[in-house]
Amino acid sequence: MLIGVDGQKPAPCARKRKVRFDIGMTAAEALINAPEFTVSELSSALKRTVEEAYGHVRVRGEISGFRGPHSSGHCYFALKDESAKIEAVIWKTAYSRMRFKPQEGLEVIATGKLTTYPGSSKYQIVIEALEPAGIGALMALMEERKRKLAAEGLFDEARKQLLPWLPEVIGVVTSPTGAVIRDILHRLADRFPRRVLVWPVKVQGEGSAEQVAAAIRGFNALPAGGKIPRPDLLIVARGGGSLEDLWSFNEEIVVRAAAESMIPLISAVGHETDITLIDFAADKRAPTPTAAAEMAVPVRAELFVEVTSLARRTMVCWQRGQDSRRNELRATVRALPAAGELLAIPRQRLDGAAASLPRALKANTHAHFRRFAQSSARLTVRVLRAQVAHAAQRLTAGGERMTLSARAQVARRRDRFAGLEIRLKASKFANAQAQRNIIARDRERALRLAERARRALATAMQRQQARIAHSGQLLAALSYKSVLTRGFALVRDAQGHAVRAAASVGPGARLNLEFSDGRVGATADVDRPAATPTPARQPKAASEPKPAAPRRVAKPVDQGSLF
Repeated sequence: MLIGVDGQKPAPCARKRKVRFDIGMTAAEALINAPEFTVSELSSALKRTVEEAYGHVRVRGEISGFRGPHSSGHCYFALKDESAKIEAVIWKTAYSRMRFKPQEGLEVIATGKLTTYPGSSKYQIVIEALEPAGIGALMALMEERKRKLAAEGLFDEARKQLLPWLPEVIGVVTSPTGAVIRDILHRLADRFPRRVLVWPVKVQGEGSAEQVAAAIRGFNALPAGGKIPRPDLLIVARGGGSLEDLWSFNEEIVVRAAAESMIPLISAVGHETDITLIDFAADKRAPTPTAAAEMAVPVRAELFVEVTSLARRTMVCWQRGQDSRRNELRATVRALPAAGELLAIPRQRLDGAAASLPRALKANTHAHFRRFAQSSARLTVRVLRAQVAHAAQRLTAGGERMTLSARAQVARRRDRFAGLEIRLKASKFANAQAQRNIIARDRERALRLAERARRALATAMQRQQARIAHSGQLLAALSYKSVLTRGFALVRDAQGHAVRAAASVGPGARLNLEFSDGRVGATADVDRPAATPTPARQPKAASEPKPAAPRRVAKPVDQGSLF
């Protein structure tokens, strides 16, 4: 079959004309007459043939060779089964819109267009949509994701928070149009009415996982005491459905948002038999949205009964305690003695002390007198002289020790100052040498900079001279005088104005002709027709727009006009 350059089959007559050959022609001669294609033309023709013959297809296979998105954002991998393999590519824009992301070894159903890649002579499928191939693939993906998140510690019991006993504000993340929110509100109204904030989200389909994660993070971002109150408890709720319907709550972004929530969170997704990954990351899992509302608040009527019972028990206990304390006080009053009995013994002790006080004063006076007499007997003249001599001896010894100490201190200070003097001289010499080295280095650096400045000035002067020479050449090339050297002349009238047209020269008009080597006067022919006056300009209508004024070009200094 022959294929044209544009990918279309040639007409039957043309095909017959291509393959017809005489009986005497050989096969080699017939091949020589076949049409000629370049490699690019043949690749383009095959590309159009494949794309027109198949268009959009759905392919089921296992993902192989997937290493994540390329640095450009595109994904390259292969789809294979037991006996064949086809290359696949997902462009960056399509990958960002996909709710289900490709993973290595996962069996999927890909929808896209078949095409060829001329650069390596292979055909491939450009995937536009991707979905798992059945419930088994979804369960395998869910189990793999569960193991990954559990290894990161997102499901640990130690990091789960306790639910508040009676929250003031409850935040609910669910669809505003479903029956779930009505069930939660109805159950809260029956048990204990609380303020409820609803963050409306999609709970199924494209973009639902991002909306649920954004709602959880949005509730956590509300400031305490702000215009919108910050919830004390969050409920993420959705009704029952298939695994595909509940898949948004298995997405990694939702699980991480639930694990990062600083507000206690209850997961109420699906029915009691439905399990999603958010159930493991939440602080509490409820089998149904109604059960989540029951976990959130206690029953108000039961609280009233319990409070009444506790109040009655408290009153009975208080009365019983009062009676007990009253009986103890009466028993204590009966056991206390009379006031006279309490003061009898202290009164006797006071009387005994008053009777023995005069004798004690006399005995104390005699004791002090004897001690003073003994002390005065020891204070004789010889004793005083001995004490004075001993004190003088101690003073002399102290003076000698002080003199020796002062001399030793002066010697130590003198040695220390001598050492400091030597160190100072050495440091002065080292500092002077260092300063000389610095001055020498600075002198060398100044010389190098001066040399560089001299070379830079010479280079700048050369560039300026070359620029001036180029400008002079350009001025000479653009001057009208260079035109005059080629045999042209500039015509001026008697006033020195340039003459641009022969019609403006009248008979006998005086003209001035300028050549390259000088000027020559001339007179127009007498028989020349009179110059036609320039017609006056008609005033324009008010509605007619004025033409833009011609832009005047500045002429170079000392350069005449060609006209």
